[in-house]
Amino acid sequence: MITGIAGAENCAAVLAKQFNMTVETAADRQEGLAALLRKSFTLVVIDDSLIEPSNEGGDVLLRNAGLAIPLEINFAISGCGRLVREVRSALHRRTHEQSVAAKAVAASMQSDMRDMITGLVLHAQLALGDPAVSPQLAEKLRTISDLAGKLRGKLDQPPSLPAAMHARQGIPPVHIV
Repeated sequence: MITGIAGAENCAAVLAKQFNMTVETAADRQEGLAALLRKSFTLVVIDDSLIEPSNEGGDVLLRNAGLAIPLEINFAISGCGRLVREVRSALHRRTHEQSVAAKAVAASMQSDMRDMITGLVLHAQLALGDPAVSPQLAEKLRTISDLAGKLRGKLDQPPSLPAAMHARQGIPPVHIV
């Protein structure tokens, strides 16, 4: 949490307790930048008063946030309750975005694998049609074709998520600067 406002430590303690996470505070841009350069964070809460556009059109704090979710908050008019709601919302968005991205990757991989399996089956069947194929080789080609067909059947079933993902309740511990 990067803010020079009085009471920032109290708000950081509320966030730490509410979300079971480590919260670091920085009183100004320089301390905040040093923390961002020192390690990575899940979330970076920055006081609006500390955001200054640079010549390149973006603030140095935001550019150095890495994969952290940036939250700009006007601490002069927002209380700790609002910050808790904003953090909760941002963490839920991140979880949802990660889930959507994982599903997209899985769908892409399934599509690629289906294409490869189709190629295996096609080539095995074409080779089986060749009169010069020995009976021993024909048996191996049938086995390849059958295994590829079984694999394709497994790919056509809906993917199941690991039980640990279903059992996960709440938001995992995270670090905020």
